[in-house]
Amino acid sequence: MTQGQFKKDWAALVQKRIDGVSKKDAVALLDDLVTYIAKNAKKDKVYVPGLGIFTVKERAARWGRNPQTGEKIRIKKSKKIAFRAAKAFKEATGTLKKTKK
Repeated sequence: MTQGQFKKDWAALVQKRIDGVSKKDAVALLDDLVTYIAKNAKKDKVYVPGLGIFTVKERAARWGRNPQTGEKIRIKKSKKIAFRAAKAFKEATGTLKKTKK
């Protein structure tokens, strides 16, 4: 199993890193962080240093197909969450593309 995959694992990491923080407080901190990102990404970009930028983007209405019938259908406009990784995060994960100069 991957380390840090669940909220309890993240809370345990926070608790281990910061002396005197209870598990309950660590979970509350994570909940507050997610709430902050979600609430503010609706209005503007949210930059988390070393991680990346969260934004909400509008998707235009478009035509699609019903996969069962092949019938052409109209898909309403919608919003989606977008994330762009920071350079430091890309470097840490080995996913930074090298550019030619």
